Amino acid sequence: MTDLQSTTPPPSLVRKLYTRFEGLVREVGKFGTIGLITFVIDTAVFNLLWGPLNTLVAGAISMTVAATCAFIGNRFWTWRDRARTDLRREYALYFLFNLVGLLIALTCLGVSHYVLGFTSQLSDNIAKNGVGLVLGTLFRFWSYRQIVFRKSPDDTASTPVVTGSEASG
Repeated sequence: MTDLQSTTPPPSLVRKLYTRFEGLVREVGKFGTIGLITFVIDTAVFNLLWGPLNTLVAGAISMTVAATCAFIGNRFWTWRDRARTDLRREYALYFLFNLVGLLIALTCLGVSHYVLGFTSQLSDNIAKNGVGLVLGTLFRFWSYRQIVFRKSPDDTASTPVVTGSEASG
């Protein structure tokens, strides 16, 4: 037991780390929940349109539908505590950054399908919803958090510690 105790960080260190990153962990969790829901929407729409439409058109349509649902979820749940700016500004920036995320995923899909010759439905889903989704999601989280739903200058100056009763929202 001595070895286990020596490698386990002291509770105060774990508590300090959790307190420091609690807000970020909560944001990532909410963003991930919205992402899972919209992933299901995106995948369902893409697979419904995969046969009748061109692969890239089906991908663009499915991602646009999913992005609209994600905007609503992220604006009113993930970053609901952030200061609101003009809805048109947020929506325009959101879709600009979604377009970049879409291009990242479609580039992965296009390279896989047209350059590498992987043309099955499974390989298209892996390229678009695997590699493209991960890279696009990382970019979108950063851009939404830093630019679209940014903190107000007052929030940036002081970051309050959230208590358990305040964290339940």
